[in-house]
Amino acid sequence: MERSIIETGNKHDKRSTTGNTRTVAMDDDLILDSPGIAPQGSPTPLVTALKASAGQDVATFHFPGHNRGRAAPSSLAQLIGIRPFLHDLSTVPELDNLFAPKGPILEAQKQAAKLFGSSETWFLIGGTTCGNQAAILATCSPGDSLILPRNSHISVFSAMVLSGALPKYIIPEYDSSWDFAGGITTSQVQCAIKELENEGRKAAAVFVTSPTYHGICSNLSKISQLCHSQKIPLIVDEAHGAHFGFHPQLPASALQQGADLAVQSTHKVLSSLTQSSMLHMSGTLVDRERICKCLQTLQSTSPSYLLLASLDAARAQLSENPEMIFSQAWELAAEVRNLIKEIPGISVLEYQSFSSFPMIDPLRLTISLWQLGLSGYEANEFLSRDYGVICELVDTRSIAYVINLGTSREHAQRLVSAMKDLSATFLPVQRVEESAESTNCLPFVDSKICLSPREAFFARKKRVNIRHSIGEICGELICPYPPGIPVMIPGEIVTERALDYLLRVKMEGAVISGASDPLLSSMIVCGV
Repeated sequence: MERSIIETGNKHDKRSTTGNTRTVAMDDDLILDSPGIAPQGSPTPLVTALKASAGQDVATFHFPGHNRGRAAPSSLAQLIGIRPFLHDLSTVPELDNLFAPKGPILEAQKQAAKLFGSSETWFLIGGTTCGNQAAILATCSPGDSLILPRNSHISVFSAMVLSGALPKYIIPEYDSSWDFAGGITTSQVQCAIKELENEGRKAAAVFVTSPTYHGICSNLSKISQLCHSQKIPLIVDEAHGAHFGFHPQLPASALQQGADLAVQSTHKVLSSLTQSSMLHMSGTLVDRERICKCLQTLQSTSPSYLLLASLDAARAQLSENPEMIFSQAWELAAEVRNLIKEIPGISVLEYQSFSSFPMIDPLRLTISLWQLGLSGYEANEFLSRDYGVICELVDTRSIAYVINLGTSREHAQRLVSAMKDLSATFLPVQRVEESAESTNCLPFVDSKICLSPREAFFARKKRVNIRHSIGEICGELICPYPPGIPVMIPGEIVTERALDYLLRVKMEGAVISGASDPLLSSMIVCGV
């Protein structure tokens, strides 16, 4: 039996093979030449390398265990086919190393840097969560102060646990009729810098989320000028703005406005696979080597080459016509916006609601139906169940929809028709409208910090009845998700306002993330 296996292998090995691998028989021993990498100048270097590697006629004795689809689980293979498994390869030499790139990954990242206007770009397989964490770790050491909006993404708070940074919060502008916050202003950043100076401290970095989940853009040009006048690096969570700068009617990108680090979710409005993002750097205020070390600390040593290749492909797609690729999406969004604005009882978020900010992403449609007597959760249930219209984000008083490169006119028409039907159904019904006064400010507007996020993370904890938690130091990070903006953060005093808000949105249908007790009948607090 052993002899027959060896003979079969030799006969197979002496055949000509496909791809870049060449086999040569010498004294009955199989010798493999080193596989070539994707040629320089390829429009998609990483995609090309992945295709070549998957096309090789080789005997494989490496990870992953499905072995290029030969042992793919049947239930998943029936769902997505065998080809994703064929291209789900591990870190073989010809595919390059994410943490020491010299081949196709390096070339793909260079092409991305050229397109997005950065001095260097890193591919991320941990989403913008990973990029935000790396950016903060690269700029903040234990005890350093970080200026940031209180409505930052959950990843920023975990970054403060990892880095030991101390938060200097800015409370963002809030609109009670919509019941959500906008961005932050230059004057707020200036005030935070001055307050730290009065305490004998200097900000290690300023962190801004722009655009917000609802598309509200802060004036990054002015904020970056202020930061750079103080030699403070500006980090921008641009998760929802990877398309910015690629159409005359779209806002300028964070890099174009002077950001030192910008993290983009390429998988959101652009077309890479979910979980794939990019981190862009510009200027000299941030240590490049420290970013590399932080990314190596945070990212998997077994990165998905499907995710990495999808970043390369999305960049190439954008490169084909960077100035006009979003023309159709912009025109469709403008048309849908104008049609929905004419429907009785329905409002569309526009610049006037947040006039302190220069622009709202025109591809983000945030729609309020409270004049019909419907909360965002109630309206979304009707729209998804009865009309098959699926949104991106549901809030207490609004629903947000995203127009992207793949949005079809037929789907846009379905959205408009569904809104018309909803108006016709509920407008005649006399319902008691919820008063905006019950939500006339943010749930965390009166929050107070007793422990830093890192101190609270490692503090002793205890569980208490939810109503007994008021006045205690919060021990867990609790937020409605999406959008993933924490209402309660470890280290802050639990307030009645924040607690009532959580209980209310949970009752209205929000999914509460981070709570150890999903029923919110109890809470973890710090037992210090």
